[in-house]
Amino acid sequence: MTATAEPAELERRFEEVIAREERVEPRDWVPDDYRATMIRMIAQHAHSEIIGMQPEGNWITRAPSLRRKAILLAKVQDEAGHGLYLYSAAETLGADRDELTRKLIEGRQKYSSIFNYPTLSFADVGVIGWLVDGAAICNQVPLCRSSYGPYARAMIRICKEESFHQRQGYELLMTMMRGSDSQRRMVQDATDRWWWPSLMMFGPPDADSPHTERSMAWKIKRHTNDELRQRFVDMTVPQADALGVTLPDPDLRWNAEREHYDFGAIDWAEFKRVVAGNGPCNAERVAHRRAAHDDGAWVREAAAAHAARRAERDGAA
Repeated sequence: MTATAEPAELERRFEEVIAREERVEPRDWVPDDYRATMIRMIAQHAHSEIIGMQPEGNWITRAPSLRRKAILLAKVQDEAGHGLYLYSAAETLGADRDELTRKLIEGRQKYSSIFNYPTLSFADVGVIGWLVDGAAICNQVPLCRSSYGPYARAMIRICKEESFHQRQGYELLMTMMRGSDSQRRMVQDATDRWWWPSLMMFGPPDADSPHTERSMAWKIKRHTNDELRQRFVDMTVPQADALGVTLPDPDLRWNAEREHYDFGAIDWAEFKRVVAGNGPCNAERVAHRRAAHDDGAWVREAAAAHAARRAERDGAA
């Protein structure tokens, strides 16, 4: 699908690719709005992976055992890798990785609201694995069938690793629930604090989502925010029962007529505050990312100088 045809013909071919459930590839012509939508979505996902290293990375030096430290190190390393895959996917659309980072640290691009909450105990590490990574899996598995090829293929590996992270988190919580009363209280407290922010991870309700309709039409997304949120609740309630914790929602109950769980009203005012930059840890997260970017400037400069000298030698040869 090259760009040598007339615009109307290119648009028609693009729509045919979408209708046939085929993949759009980097050299294909795409509408400007599709390109902008994909860059926004992939960049936000990449930023979330990188910023998402901070809440759990905060516990690496304080993990209660060498085994837990190794597990946490491996998970944080995985998240860094996910960010690199996704920035690379964004670059196939013509985005510049350095520019995406600048937009993040200048507040011109967003990341997932969930990472603006503090991790107050080691139980939070387990609950993040169980709830946050569990919500990510619900959201991301359908993206393996996204219409944009590089993004869909990156999601396959990311989802496999996120699934392992979710199991790690749940195993940690099961271990703590078999421990002391204090440990069980830690798990319940962490569950109470992370449940509602996890439900917010899927984005605003469908009626208030400015991007869902277009993303569904282009088959970038396969399910709406509310559909994914319901799937997550239905999946998580039996897990909470098996774990022995109570989800902090008095309205949570099985609806036999709908064959889904009903759940209480989400505080969307809180969601909007956090997305706007006024959450508990927004400033801290972005400041830490900015400092890391500034501290790594010499590495980028050295790598660029090395590449230039190598190209010069290859040219002379």
